[in-house]
Amino acid sequence: MKVVIVGAGSVGSSIARELLAHHHQILLIDLKPEVIGRSGLRGARWLVGDACELSTLQDAKLDDADVVVSATGDDKVNLVVSLLAKTEFGVGRTVGRVNNPKNDWMFNDSWGVDVAVNTPQLMTALVEEAVEIGDIVRLLTLQTGVASIVEFTVPHDSHVIGSTVGAIEWPEDSTLVAILRDQAPITPTRDDVLDGGDELFFVTTIAAEDGLRALLSKNSGAGEDSGGHAAETDQAADDDGFDG
Repeated sequence: MKVVIVGAGSVGSSIARELLAHHHQILLIDLKPEVIGRSGLRGARWLVGDACELSTLQDAKLDDADVVVSATGDDKVNLVVSLLAKTEFGVGRTVGRVNNPKNDWMFNDSWGVDVAVNTPQLMTALVEEAVEIGDIVRLLTLQTGVASIVEFTVPHDSHVIGSTVGAIEWPEDSTLVAILRDQAPITPTRDDVLDGGDELFFVTTIAAEDGLRALLSKNSGAGEDSGGHAAETDQAADDDGFDG
């Protein structure tokens, strides 16, 4: 896979290092030539220039790239690069780094961003994942900000323990895509039985997150019917400006 990374700071270099370890072809673009020597990256190609200039992106042969990652510390640059990559070069996949959470709303398909990575938001999610057992944790917002990847760790007193995946009426627009159990990923099937400590990963619309939370939360009363009796889960089977 050919990946172009704009911005060779700590974030861009770390991404490049991981991708090189997986044998991908990497080109880094940065304004400062001195970053080449101090990066310690072996096997990567380099281009010194302003990625907001079409001529620089043409020199980078962006139309041959599979993915463009805009990882600079400037949200304006990341947006412009993503937009140019999509509109001028037809790049299939763009990833934009969000530095200021207030700018997160702009990182969508109207600016050519397929995946927005909000570092503070992601760090918050990782902290919450470590402590918020029994609640939905949003890990990543996808594309237009309509969909997300969320995680739920099943408490050991949860009402869903013992239920099969197929026996639960999941909210519309929510799909269980993976179960992490004993540090091993499982592709879920209808017959898989949920257990305490399971980490459930969903692709869901943001609008559907509340419904998913209500279903799974041990404090939501989701396991009770309107009369207060435990429900038989198995029967369900069949600022208008830019913040810099």
